[in-house]
Amino acid sequence: MLNRDGDRVVRRWIGFGILMGVAVASGCHAPARIEGPVHAIWVTRYDYKTADDVQTIVNNCADAGFNTILFQVRGNGTAFYRSPLEPWADELGGRDPGYDPLQVACQTAHAREVQLHAYVNALPAWRGKTPPSNPEQLYNKHPDWFWYDQYGKRQALSSFYVSLNPCLPEVRRYIVDVFRDLVTRYDVDGLHLDYIRFPNEPPAIPSGTDIDYPRDARTLELYRQATGKAPDDDKESWNQWRTDQVTQLVADIHNMVQRTKPGVVVTASVGSVRANSLKHFQDAQAWIDQGSVDGICLMNYTSDPQVFSDRMDPWLDKNPGFPVIPGLWFGDVSEKRPIEQQIEQVKCQIDLANERAGHYCVFAYANLFDSPNLETTQQGDKEATNRAWRREEILPLTQSLAK
Repeated sequence: MLNRDGDRVVRRWIGFGILMGVAVASGCHAPARIEGPVHAIWVTRYDYKTADDVQTIVNNCADAGFNTILFQVRGNGTAFYRSPLEPWADELGGRDPGYDPLQVACQTAHAREVQLHAYVNALPAWRGKTPPSNPEQLYNKHPDWFWYDQYGKRQALSSFYVSLNPCLPEVRRYIVDVFRDLVTRYDVDGLHLDYIRFPNEPPAIPSGTDIDYPRDARTLELYRQATGKAPDDDKESWNQWRTDQVTQLVADIHNMVQRTKPGVVVTASVGSVRANSLKHFQDAQAWIDQGSVDGICLMNYTSDPQVFSDRMDPWLDKNPGFPVIPGLWFGDVSEKRPIEQQIEQVKCQIDLANERAGHYCVFAYANLFDSPNLETTQQGDKEATNRAWRREEILPLTQSLAK
């Protein structure tokens, strides 16, 4: 049965032949540390080069009605801020660009009364087929911290990430130290964790192979000490132990933030289908149950509004009152869907997320606004026109929800 709000959302989709029901989650939960609705947007590390870019981003987001900016400052073991622990990002030339992007973002956001959350990739430590040239980059400085397979081979470089091994206590301590430094020295409102899982999808593990990570001697000994087993003795136990190491890392990060700067909230991007996330050793429900996160952003990426709504059900039903922030995207440009349909999808999903969860998060800034992001600029004039069209159609909705 549709409630009135559901009727309003669905009417928007009648022209596309879509009919769906909207259920409303109810119940009680421990008081949340995130107060009020979250109307957020992800801003990737590719969306800025200069201090003016950063200020423009914050002002565009604030004008559009977003009250929370997830501003990426760590991608693969390099920093987009003045870090004493990690080198400057290659995207900024591998050196100090003459300004501090995170500091500028915090100052501009707070002047606009917008929350600024430092968005960080937790486990990826390099990306690309060529190794980093900087000897201080983790790939060169700590090769023993990366993934090794059962044949003793290090994870191969590819077009995707190579990652740190969270099963090693020293790796978990290092990641916590990086984030401690960040929340200590910057006036961030939140720490947003992305890739807080094993990025083990192809080509990280090539399709059709039996490669399994991590199988270095130290990890295998830690597993033997914990379980008395070898990985091939009990695959379910091996998977659960790897999942537990990621869960421990999340708990360590949250505990550190609570001790260091308790006003900062910890959120994480998580898969919207738990069974799929467990294949990457990510168990966000365990994090919620253990109090290791203050909110989750569901990466609920689909063009189907019924699927979008259905994926929210288990999270909202099991965690009433907990900040479940549905994330939505504009779709894969390779889908070749009409721009009109894409825009209506986004508007519908924003409405659904807001009405059902009270929050939403949009991926990503470069789909709405012009940026130095090569992925969008190389799409040419047509995509620039589409961005302008999206702003014209979608921003009145986000601005009205802000009121």
